[in-house]
Amino acid sequence: MAAIDETAVRARIGAFRTAEGAGIPAGMVDSVATREGLVQVALMVAKADATRQEPMRRALEADLAAMPGVRNATVMFTAPRAAAPQPQAQAQAQEPGTLLGQVGSIVAVASGKGGVGKSTVAVNLAVALARQGKRVGLLDADIYGPSLPRMLGTKGKPEMAGNKLVPIEAWGLKAISIGHVVEEETAMVWRGPMVLNALTQLMTQVAWPELDVMVLDLPPGTGDVQLTLAQRLKLAGAVIVSTPQDISLLDARRGISMFRQVRVPILGVVENMSFFCCPNCGTRTDIFGHGGAEAEAGRLGVPFLGAVPLLAPIRETSDAGTPIAASAPESEAGRAFAAVATAVAAGLDGAGPARGPRIVIE
Repeated sequence: MAAIDETAVRARIGAFRTAEGAGIPAGMVDSVATREGLVQVALMVAKADATRQEPMRRALEADLAAMPGVRNATVMFTAPRAAAPQPQAQAQAQEPGTLLGQVGSIVAVASGKGGVGKSTVAVNLAVALARQGKRVGLLDADIYGPSLPRMLGTKGKPEMAGNKLVPIEAWGLKAISIGHVVEEETAMVWRGPMVLNALTQLMTQVAWPELDVMVLDLPPGTGDVQLTLAQRLKLAGAVIVSTPQDISLLDARRGISMFRQVRVPILGVVENMSFFCCPNCGTRTDIFGHGGAEAEAGRLGVPFLGAVPLLAPIRETSDAGTPIAASAPESEAGRAFAAVATAVAAGLDGAGPARGPRIVIE
C-alpha cells in the first residue's frame, strides 16, 4: 500500500469539485493530519452554513477515502477562528458557566493515569444515577481514546436537529462521544487546540436537554483538557478513580491536587479493581493490594465513595455494550456502582458549583 502524506491530501482537496463544480478554497482547510493510512481533515465552516455544506463534506470524505494508500478518511467541520478578544472580553470568555447552562450539576470523572477503569466507572456511575431517577447526560471527553460508543452498545452517527447533533439515547442516558461521528478504528492524531475545539463543539453544537447531572469522562492525566474544562464549566465536583496499588495512588494524588488548584471540589475517590474473588473456590486475592484508595482519601481529607471489585462480568458487559449497572443491577458489581452513585448524589446535594480561578496576564 502506497504511503499517503499531508501534501498529497492537500493537493487532492485542491482538485476536488462538487457535483455543481464548486471547489474548496485553501483558506477553508483548517488542518490536515495523516498517519498510517488514516486521514483527518478539518474544514472551517460557519455554524449557520454547516447543514448546507453537509453534502460537500460527505462527498469530500468519500473522495479522500478513494485515494491510494488511504484506509479511512474523516472530514469534520470546525468553527472559524474568532478574532483575538480584548482583555475584558477574554476575562468574560473564561468565566465559568457559559457552557452547559441547562445542566444542574456537572461531574468530572478523572484519573491521574490510564488503565484504572475510569471510563467503566464513568459509564456505570451515569447509568446508576439514571436508575435513581435523575436525568443524566454522559459526555465522552476522552477525544484520543473514545470508548463510550462500544461500552453503551451504540452504533451509527447521531441524527441532526437543525444544525445540532441529537444525543444518543441508551440505558436511560443522553450521551455523545467523538466516537459517534468518526469510525471506531480512526486514530485521533490531533494537536491540543483541535482537541479543545472538538470538545467545545460537543458541548455547544449538541442539542443537550435539561439535565440533572452531566457526567464527563475525562482523559487520564492533568493536561489542557482538564484545566480548560475546569475554567469554562461550573463543575460541581470531581470523582477520582484509582486502583489500590501505590503507583496508581501516586497519580491520583496529582489529580486531586490539580482540581484543588482550580477550586473544583473533590466529591470523592473510587477504588476500582479493589479485590478479586475466584468464581470457583471463592478465595479472595488482592491483586493490586486493597484499601489503598480508602486510606489515601482519609489522608487527603476527601470522601471515599466505595470499592468496586475486579470481576469478569464487568469486563464482559462493557465489551458487549450492556453496562452492568443496567444489565445486572442486583449483582455484586451492580450494587457496588449503585453505592458509588448514591454517595456521589449525596455529595452533590451538599456541594455547590465551583468557580475556577480567573487568569490575568499583565
